[in-house]
Amino acid sequence: MGSHRRRLRLPVFDWLPGYARADLKGDLVAGLTVGAMLIPQSMGYALLAGLPPQIGLYSAVLPLIAYAAIGGSRQLGVGPTAISSLLTAAGLAHLSRGDPTLTIELAATLAVLVGLMRVALGVGRLGFMVSFLSRPVLSGFTSAAAILIGASQLKHLVGIKLERTERVHQIVAEAAGRIDELQGATLAIGLGGIALLAALRRWLPSWPGALIAVGLATLAVTALHLEDRHVSVVGDIPGRLPQVGVPTTGFDHLGDMMPTALAITMLGFVESIAIAKVFAQRHRYTIKPNRELVALGVCTVTAGLSHGYPVSGSFSRTAVNATSGARTQLAGVISAGVVALTLVVLTPLFRPLPHAVLASVVVMAVAGLVDVGEARRLWTVKRSDFWLLALAFAGTLAFGVELGLGISVIASLAVVLRQTTRPHIAVLGRIPGTTQFRNVDRSPSAVTTDGVVVVRVDAPLYFANLDYLREKLTNLEEEQDGRMRVLVIDATSVTELDSSADTALVEIADDLGGRDVELYLAGVKGRLLDVMRRSGSYQRLGPDHFFLSADDAVNHAEETLDARPELDLAERGEIPIEETPRQPT
Repeated sequence: MGSHRRRLRLPVFDWLPGYARADLKGDLVAGLTVGAMLIPQSMGYALLAGLPPQIGLYSAVLPLIAYAAIGGSRQLGVGPTAISSLLTAAGLAHLSRGDPTLTIELAATLAVLVGLMRVALGVGRLGFMVSFLSRPVLSGFTSAAAILIGASQLKHLVGIKLERTERVHQIVAEAAGRIDELQGATLAIGLGGIALLAALRRWLPSWPGALIAVGLATLAVTALHLEDRHVSVVGDIPGRLPQVGVPTTGFDHLGDMMPTALAITMLGFVESIAIAKVFAQRHRYTIKPNRELVALGVCTVTAGLSHGYPVSGSFSRTAVNATSGARTQLAGVISAGVVALTLVVLTPLFRPLPHAVLASVVVMAVAGLVDVGEARRLWTVKRSDFWLLALAFAGTLAFGVELGLGISVIASLAVVLRQTTRPHIAVLGRIPGTTQFRNVDRSPSAVTTDGVVVVRVDAPLYFANLDYLREKLTNLEEEQDGRMRVLVIDATSVTELDSSADTALVEIADDLGGRDVELYLAGVKGRLLDVMRRSGSYQRLGPDHFFLSADDAVNHAEETLDARPELDLAERGEIPIEETPRQPT
């Protein structure tokens, strides 16, 4: 009972009761810094999601407090993110049909759905499922998504109301065709914001660049009366804290929202857990992925119940949180307090805030997601991974984020299936003077024994790769041109054996025995032997055909062959090999 209670213990009960005064300064500085960064980012990401700016702020209050209580990372910055916002916009655009009120309700329902999916995956210990997105595929998808996000902000940067689409070329083509509608003042604010943010990032990285850009742009609009020059502003923002309640609309669209919810669930967790692990390693503590999945799920449900939209971990805010000195999850609570204070007191100041500067904040936030360096590295290191990245990148740009993510997942699964159905099988030889066996293609000094072939299978053996295994063994036997008398399968790298593979090993042994070839198995793991004993294949193959190591198996084979002089005569050409007497198996 005691151990069960310990498993259910929330992380807040680990860090809060013994909170040290020495940690307060770092948490306070980090919380205030990230809070200042979170305000403009949340508003900009909400616009990216097709929502009013206050919805982004609502998503940055209670979810942060919930994560501080349940989450295990001391530095992770939770809240609205660019990818989640883009996926929300893509998934809800055709459901809301331009109705702002319906869009808000659907976004809240989507958040609850995403949160429940995350909790279910975490409780079911199914966090491994998100691993099907390989790093090259994820890099290609996020790079393309970053370009889509940048293109989606073009309408705010130039002041032209463009049609919503996920096709970059269509956005650019429409903007170019309507260049005569460009608003000069709006463009100046947008480009000025990008230039200012880039300069601050380069020379004053510790300053809250986004907040500075937002403040200066708001002052410029007010002082120069730029609203009269058609500069679009956010307008009145409700000056209150988010109200808590279950969304009352959107449950009849759950089926339509399921693909979007699944995409946000997967990508948000992949991004969040990767970030959390990096900073946990740097600060010497551990993260439990399934528990983090539950924590992120609770945070996201909280976002939906407070009329927000799906949240995840943000790399940029986590990095700022860590470098600013965050020591515990209290930093996130302080950031939430900054946003809450802004909602209650400062929202009137944001009425003249121009959309263009928020667009510049979003563009600069996602600029680092375009990972050209990874593409170059993969081109040099492993060309096949580069083409996976390119496929995910091109698919997302051509077909949009949801279909692009589907292409990315399918590509990742295809790689997994190819690697498991066509495992690496190496022919081994003994390193002279040792008991070690190595791949003869990579170790020229490795020595083989006449009549004995040793192969190592570097994969689990199961129904999907048995045909490939048989094909490789047949090819090896043909290459031996009838000289092979013993086949040794080094199973030290075989981690699983299903019933199909268990049966197949007996069939292979029987088939080889019909040609006077013995099958030996070396280094078979204990739990695989348990399967073979229960099925009876261990007894059928014969206990004397199992060895602890490839060296033991080859030594035994050499002793057996030495007792058969007719084999030596055949190999020396003194009698034809077809006349070699057959030995019963």
